[in-house]
Amino acid sequence: MDTSMTRSAGPAFDALEVRSDFPLLSETIHGKPLVYLDNAASTQKPRAVIDAVSNFYCHSYSNVHRGVHALSVRATEAYEGARDTMRDFLGAADRKEIVFVRGTTEGINLVAQGMTGSMGPGDEVLISGLEHHSNIVPWQMLCERTGAKLQVARIDDSGEVDLDEYRRLLSPRTRIVAMSHISNALGTVNPVKEMIALARAAGSLTLVDGAQAAAHMPIDVQDLDADFYTISSHKMFGPSGIGVLYGKQARLEALPPYQGGGDMILSVTFEKTTYNELPYRFEAGTPCIEAAVGMGVAARYLMDLGFDRIEPYESRLLQDATDVLRQVPDVQLIGTARNKASVISFTLGDIHSHDVGTIVDSEAVAIRVGHHCAQPVMDRFGVSSTCRASLAMYNTLDDVKRLAEALHKVREVFRL
Repeated sequence: MDTSMTRSAGPAFDALEVRSDFPLLSETIHGKPLVYLDNAASTQKPRAVIDAVSNFYCHSYSNVHRGVHALSVRATEAYEGARDTMRDFLGAADRKEIVFVRGTTEGINLVAQGMTGSMGPGDEVLISGLEHHSNIVPWQMLCERTGAKLQVARIDDSGEVDLDEYRRLLSPRTRIVAMSHISNALGTVNPVKEMIALARAAGSLTLVDGAQAAAHMPIDVQDLDADFYTISSHKMFGPSGIGVLYGKQARLEALPPYQGGGDMILSVTFEKTTYNELPYRFEAGTPCIEAAVGMGVAARYLMDLGFDRIEPYESRLLQDATDVLRQVPDVQLIGTARNKASVISFTLGDIHSHDVGTIVDSEAVAIRVGHHCAQPVMDRFGVSSTCRASLAMYNTLDDVKRLAEALHKVREVFRL
């Protein structure tokens, strides 16, 4: 079987060995072995994560921080241990800079909501034309609340941000720049370090939507110099319902609390509430404790595998997979940036993407179809939707060949 293995500084990366860690990938769908190519929407979970969540429920479950009994202490240690792991995973300077949120969407909303009191008419928010709805709508809402203006740096025909326009749109009025690290719809890898440096020179804050990056490349928030960086666990082989907002300590301290109640307080009277220190002032209520524990295990799983092995394997697989799909008649690739990761977005003749996805599913191949919560990207390329095959480290070239065979079946059904 062709696994498209590559070699890096470490031993050869064996995708089939990694695949064996993921129980769901051995499922059969419609009587056929599953090919899972919907990783940009959500990734599957390794046994280590599944076992960690199960063991937490079986042996350590209790509420955190407020209890003195043994189970509460045990749960708190596991929860805070996951915070330390996420600090290491993101390269943060201090655990105080790691805020647990429900996911990337809540992380972005937390920052946008927190900036409400410091912005007004004449201020601007700058985003790119590549963004997911979660990195558009919160900023639109902020602008509606404050009278600020939303600026958008366009993308070119390959799906890359026009950096000349980005530079032109940066100004002393720009209060924050929000950008995706990797486009969920096209796979474009933005030059975020350069974009952050340009924003910093203009006096702007920066936020990076790292949802699509966390499973595919090492992240060092200090090296990037991002003010905020946010990720979701379920896109990096961890549980759903949990994520992390990283923020430089000074930037987080400047934001008011996002929600009230529970552990975000130090003391409460009817006259006044004193808020907790970082990061707890942003973690109101009982958190998703077991998911945080699972996210920490997923991050450790990735770090143990090593991005120095994962990244070159996925890069070669993406190149080979793109070549395979290009050979399918009537396939048109949408998004051909020079620097891409994990995603192949395409159309098949004039066949609606939902029809393509349904027939492909009958062959036990799971892809995503639709606008991918990125309607402005679809509008830019003049399509209502695309088919999206998104790769992970457990995928092989054989998986993509199964997709290509399924696309040939689609063509036969529609007599292309």
